[in-house]
Amino acid sequence: MTPEIALTPEAWARALRIDPQPPSTPHIGALVEMLSYTRLTTLQAVEGLDKQDLDTTYDDFPHSIAMLLGHLAAVERAYQYISFENLDPFAGDVPAYDRYLGAMTFGEHGLAVRRFQLKELLDELAEVRAETLRELGKRDDAWLGQRLNLPEMTDMNHHWVWFHVLEEELSDRGQIRLLRQAILRAQTAEATPPDSADE
Repeated sequence: MTPEIALTPEAWARALRIDPQPPSTPHIGALVEMLSYTRLTTLQAVEGLDKQDLDTTYDDFPHSIAMLLGHLAAVERAYQYISFENLDPFAGDVPAYDRYLGAMTFGEHGLAVRRFQLKELLDELAEVRAETLRELGKRDDAWLGQRLNLPEMTDMNHHWVWFHVLEEELSDRGQIRLLRQAILRAQTAEATPPDSADE
C-alpha cells in the first residue's frame, strides 16, 4: 500500500492479508503491512468529519480527535529521529521537532492541535508515514533486531520502536471511535424534536 491509502473495497481486501512484499525482508515487510492496515482503520474512523467535529471535547475526555491525530504524527516523527537517526527529540537535540511538542504532550508543552481541516491533519500523517516507509525500505531484519544505543533507551530494539508506533495508533484510534460515537449521539439528540408527551 502507498501512504495515500484509499478506502476502497480493494484496499480493504488487500489489507486483510499480512503478505510482505519484495524487496522488503520478511519482518520489515510484515511490519509495513501492519502499519498500513492500522492506518486504513484510522482513516475509516475519521472519514467525513468536519472542523467542529475534530475540535469537540468533553469534560471527562479532554482530547479532541484533531489532537489525537496530531499526536499520532508527533509520536511517529519522534520515533523516526530515535530509530533512524539515533537522536533523542525529547532531549533538545532536534530543534525541528519543537513544532510537534504540543501535539506530543496534548498541549502541555506547546500549542494544542485546533482549527485544522481533516485534510490538513491527514496530509501531515501521510507525509510522516511516507518518510517512515522510505527509511524502513532501506533496512533489513538484522537492523530491526538491533538495540538502540541512545542513553536510557538501550533496552529497546528497532522492532519494538515500530511496534510501539503501531500500538499507539491503535490506542488513539480507539479513542477516536469513542469520541465519534459521542459526537454522533449529541448531534442526534439535538436534531430529535422533544417528545410530545413531555411538552
